[in-house]
Amino acid sequence: MQCPPIRGYGYNGRHGFQSRRRHCFRHRNMDAFFASIPPRTPSKRSPLPRPSLVNSIPNGASLRSVDHRNGFPENLSRNSSSKWKSDPIRYSKLSGTVKPPTIERNLECTLEELCYGCMKKVMITRDVLKLSGQIIQEDEILSVKVNPGWKKGTKVTFEGMGNESPGAYAADVTFVIAEKRHSLFRRVGDDLELTVEIPLVKALTGCSFPIPLLGGGTMNLEIDEIIGPGYQRVIKGQGMANKKEPGSRGNLNVSFLVNFPKDLTNEQRTAAVSVLGDSG
Repeated sequence: MQCPPIRGYGYNGRHGFQSRRRHCFRHRNMDAFFASIPPRTPSKRSPLPRPSLVNSIPNGASLRSVDHRNGFPENLSRNSSSKWKSDPIRYSKLSGTVKPPTIERNLECTLEELCYGCMKKVMITRDVLKLSGQIIQEDEILSVKVNPGWKKGTKVTFEGMGNESPGAYAADVTFVIAEKRHSLFRRVGDDLELTVEIPLVKALTGCSFPIPLLGGGTMNLEIDEIIGPGYQRVIKGQGMANKKEPGSRGNLNVSFLVNFPKDLTNEQRTAAVSVLGDSG
């Protein structure tokens, strides 16, 4: 017996981060500049701690921490102050050290990746503050560990791995999980939905056919009853992974689309009436 066709839900990249530049100015009369600054009272607010990476640190990536006292990287602390005497002194237009907005980027994952988990490597381009005060662009590869059961909208944040600029902390980078559309399955929570086309004769007489499963493979489904409107079969444990209950999965809900013939001969009509005329 031939298997009926499977109808799926028909669904039908490196994007760098936008560079952010801080406009700085150079004050030529330093004595007059510092004399114009009123004395500042000590602040009771403790400085914002250096962010740490929420997710795993990528291979080869370095976290560039910032000296909160002057807004420059730690390797520009008092031990290297002599080197800065010969370089131009730059003053940020920002008052104090601030945290710039988080950079967000979508990370598309297939249903298979969200069900079984995976490791995705993403390249970003970011502004890096050099020793001289110059800002250059560098490529970074970040590794995002996708856990089984994650859903769209899940956020993964790498603290301090975004753009660097004078007088500010390094920005955070957040990846927002997005689901790629699947050619066969549609996700509803922890369950999957699948639609199968079936001829009218098999809907009335029963049949047996293989059902595709997420991740590959098939499962033979036996139907010995009439398939009417709204008929559905539930295959337990073949849905998406449950994040709250490791090792468990949702269900695969199979719906049926009955293909009615477009036309019948007079003989077929007569036969259908004789067989189904008293069926109600």
